[in-house]
Formats: sequence, structure tokens, C-alpha cells
Amino acid sequence: MGNAWSNLWRHLTEDTISSVGVVYTVFMFAPIPIGFIFKKRGLKFKKYGAAAVGLGLTLAACGIHTIHSFVTIMGTWIIIKISPKHSCSLTLGWTFSYLLFFHKFTSFKFPQTTHLTKSVQLLLTLKMVSIANEVQEFIKVKEQEVTSGIKSPAIGVISETPGLPEIMCYSYCYVGLMTGLFYRYRTYHDWLNQPNPSEVPTWKPLLYRLAMIPVFATSFLAVSYIWPPEYVENAAFYEKGLCFRLFYTIPVSLVFRLRNYVTWYGAESACITAGLGAYPTCAKSQPGKGPTEEYESLIRRLADGEASNVAYDYETIRNIDPYGTEFCIKVKEGIRCWNMTVQWWLHQYTYKNVPFLPRVIRYAWTMGISAYWHGFRPGYHLSFHTIPLCLIAEEAMEDGLLRHLSPSGRACADWAHWFLKMRAYDYVCVGFLLRTFEGTIRYWSSVHYCVHVGAVSFYVVGKAMGALPKGQR
Repeated sequence: MGNAWSNLWRHLTEDTISSVGVVYTVFMFAPIPIGFIFKKRGLKFKKYGAAAVGLGLTLAACGIHTIHSFVTIMGTWIIIKISPKHSCSLTLGWTFSYLLFFHKFTSFKFPQTTHLTKSVQLLLTLKMVSIANEVQEFIKVKEQEVTSGIKSPAIGVISETPGLPEIMCYSYCYVGLMTGLFYRYRTYHDWLNQPNPSEVPTWKPLLYRLAMIPVFATSFLAVSYIWPPEYVENAAFYEKGLCFRLFYTIPVSLVFRLRNYVTWYGAESACITAGLGAYPTCAKSQPGKGPTEEYESLIRRLADGEASNVAYDYETIRNIDPYGTEFCIKVKEGIRCWNMTVQWWLHQYTYKNVPFLPRVIRYAWTMGISAYWHGFRPGYHLSFHTIPLCLIAEEAMEDGLLRHLSPSGRACADWAHWFLKMRAYDYVCVGFLLRTFEGTIRYWSSVHYCVHVGAVSFYVVGKAMGALPKGQR
């Protein structure tokens, strides 16, 4: 089992430096008990205390590279001050341009950036674009109120433009700082101003996640011990037969998913112990976005002590749906169940920003931005740009054939569709594992580009079936 534990350590840290591994483990699990300290405290304690903890952890983990996050924050604040009406697009350009510098940063003889530094910078990029957009929406609502003379409730819109202290505290809040869980500034603001934090549930949603983490971690240990992912990089792997090469990526892909289940359930647990992201169920919150229904009157009644027995949920900070990821039918559904808060960000700030383009181009644009955000590894880009092909193949088959099947035929087709979706997961995962252009292409060519060929074939068949008269399908 010694090798298994070392595999777990290596995959969780993705770094060979043991001290970095310790810090990353602290970032994963220490925020969970820390949350109990902050949940029932007042606004100032939450605001400055959570930021102090986060900044301390950032300095410990990133050292001199903390300057990257500081520069990003200052640049965003300057943009908001100078041009608040256009702050979203300007901040998007600023932060993603800085990512180009960050990913290629090798000058000044600084130490090499670590996985921890990268995690902080990536999440901060999402936060800065989001807060700039929230400022822009706030100004737009205020202008409409002045024009119409009517003050109408705007769901999820902030109540004032945040200053530099607020932006800094939001940026360095310890919750979700390195674990890939995104939440908007409005979500953070609502946490600071929670009317009755003692009424917000903790133990039931927390225990569910804490109970599942050992299950995922143990499964990770077992699968990675029997089928070590690094074997795919071994020359001996390519001496095996085609069936073996196709099979081996199944446990490799599972290891990748299990590792992220552990990480994201840990991040969700940290939010729950702090009470961050908890909203009344009537708000119908969505991951990343937050409330979608008007609930301000209820919040006011809660603050005045007039409301009781209110049900809460943590949908706003739900980042992973393991059951949906494993058992949904379509690739598109699987994407919606994976890294859900970041998926909302990508849909909101990339996919929706190009409505004039054909859907396949919008898919490719969104996946390209996601790959760029993750880093300049060719394997990321190859994998992400395979997904749009799978999506349009699904749509073509749905329109041309699947929707016209009988219930029994559709049930059989759904089983086949689920199987193919899982094999697409496995195929795409290789790019994330190998990361290099040569390594990814080497594997894909060794299995004859089966997912690419299959997706193109299904697309052609679906379009051809859709073109037939209804009676001939």
C-alpha cells in the first residue's frame, strides 16, 4: 500500500516538492474546521478575518509569486475606477492577457511557479471578471432607475460599487481559494451580511460530503494502485494490443475524476461550515450564479425576526455532481455536472458573449477559452477542442434519429449513448494526463482516433437521417 499512498500524494499535489504537498493538503482540508470560527461572527470579523487567513495561506503557498495576484487585483480595481461602464470586457482582456504572462513567467530569476500558485491565479481571474461585470450591471440598473423613476428589484445585483478593500477581501477570502470553486462577489457579500447565520444548516449537508470523501479517496487509492496512470507514458504500454490500450484509459479517467471529487467535495465542505453560499430554497439558486428568484423581502423579514422555519440549500456553491457525471446520458449533460460553478462562468462570459456565431463555433470558442485558462499545454487544447465535435454529433443524432425512436428503442439507444459518452471521457482525459502534443497524438493514433472518427460518423449519419422524409427514418 506504500506505493498507493505515494500515488495519492503525487496526484493530489501534482508536484514533487513535499512541502508544496503539505500546503496543498492544508488548503484542501484546513478550511473545513476554520469555517466554524467564521459562520456566526459579525461582518467585520468575517470580512477581514477570512481575508487574513486566505492571504496568509497564499503567502505560505506562493511566496514571491503572491505578487501575481496582487497585480491582477490592482489592475482590475483601476479599470473599475476609470471605466466602470465597460469594466467587464476590459477586465476580461486585462486578466486573460496577464494569464499569458503568468503561464510563461520565467524572468527575474524567481522560483518556478507551482500548482498552488496556478490555482490561486486561475480562480482570481474568474473572480475579477465577475466582480467587474457585477459593477457594470449595478451601474446599468441605477441608470434605468433614474430614467424610469421606478426602483425595481434586480435579482443578484450588488447594492454598491465595491472599493479596493472589498475587492481585496473578496479576492483573498480563504474559502475556495485554491480548490477550483468559484463564487460571485454578490454571494460573498450576502455571506458577510447573513441575517440569521445560526439558522443556516451545517451538519446534514456537511456530513453527506464528509462521508463521501473517504469513499472517493479509497476508490482512488485502489484504482490508481492497480492501474497507475503514469503507465500510459511508458513505451511498454504501446507494445500492448489495441483492446488493452482502449481499456486502460477507463481506470485512468476514473482516477482523474475521483481526485477531483475529493477536492471539490472538500471545497464545498469548507463553504458549508462557514455558511457561504447558503440561500433560502425559494430563491432557486443555481451553481455559480446564485439566486434566480426574488427573495429580498424574505431576507428582510429574516433580519427582523419575522420569518421562521426557512429551508436553505447550498446550490450556489455546488461544484460537482458525481452521480450525474458518471450516469448521465449525454456529453453535454456531463459537462453541466462537472466543475459546475466554473461552467456557469464560462457560459456567462464566453458562450453568451458571441450569440451571433453558429453553435459549433460558440462551443469551440468556449472550449478554447477554457483551455487557455487552464494553461498552455497542447494536451489541454487538443482535448478541449474534441468536445465540440462530440456535442454537434450528439445534436445531429438527436435531431435525425433518437427523438423518433419508440420508447424501447430509445432506452436501448440511451444505454449505447451512455457507454459512448464514457469512452469520450476516457479519450479526452488522455490529453489532461499526458499534456504534450506528441504524447496525446501518439495515444490517439494508437487507437486510430476512434472518438474523432466516431463523432464525425455519427454527425454525418444524424444529418443524413434528418434530411430524410419522416416516414423513411
